[in-house]
Amino acid sequence: MKQHLRDLLELTKPRITVFVVLTAFLGFAAGTDGPLAGLDAVLLLHTLLGTALVASGTSAFNEIAEVDLDRRMARTATRPLPAGRLPLAEAIGFALLLSLLGVGELWLFANGITAFLAALTLTSYVFVYTPMKTRSPLSTIVGAIPGALPPLGGYTAAAGAIGAPGLALFALLFLWQMPHFYAIGWRHREDYGAAGFRILSTVDPSGRSSARHALAFGLLLVPVSVLPTFLGTAGVVYAAGALLLSAWFAGTTVRFFRETTDKAAKSMFLASIAWLPAIVVLLLADRVAGG
Repeated sequence: MKQHLRDLLELTKPRITVFVVLTAFLGFAAGTDGPLAGLDAVLLLHTLLGTALVASGTSAFNEIAEVDLDRRMARTATRPLPAGRLPLAEAIGFALLLSLLGVGELWLFANGITAFLAALTLTSYVFVYTPMKTRSPLSTIVGAIPGALPPLGGYTAAAGAIGAPGLALFALLFLWQMPHFYAIGWRHREDYGAAGFRILSTVDPSGRSSARHALAFGLLLVPVSVLPTFLGTAGVVYAAGALLLSAWFAGTTVRFFRETTDKAAKSMFLASIAWLPAIVVLLLADRVAGG
């Protein structure tokens, strides 16, 4: 029973869900008027719970759709579905339950816009991005769209409408994902190639395309990272910190461009993992300090 529960949990990719919830919280904070101490804690709880459920259901559906591909890759062959530890029918029912509960939670306790964005995240990720990965390298850019929607959903839950601060967070997350995914794609290019994924690292084994794209998005992230300050949702402390963090992150994309190696890709990947929570903490700290 314990193994079965662990397999169900693994199906939801909990580490990704944590990142999704973190960015939704950031969006909620940006959409809250006045001091953060006055935010609606009950609404926040419903927003984060609904977001977590939809994110978990999306990940589960993704693993269901890619079970045959996962069997071909060493890094994913031991997952519950390709390893045969979970029945496919049970996994589908579990994913559907999580998704419906999540969208319903957001519809009933947040608002229709937030529920719609969550449903859009799920459908675009599962039915557009997932099948596109075996057809075109553009899938990475397409997949970054649902990946950047959670902070916008958090914003609309608090503000009740789509606004510029929420769209700025969407842009931040969109740009951040690109070097992050190009690093993963390059480091696991042999696995992805064996499974039939058509991403930049498999269609261009030299790595030059991956490096150019990572560099372009990494450099663009630097000016975009200060948008919250220009839109009034953060102060100069955040702007200074965001510029430093983003310049450091962009520096790893420059290194990857100059020397397209596994070591450089790992550095870029680790920088991406550090950048996101650091930006979240910085923006929240600046918001608290500024009242």
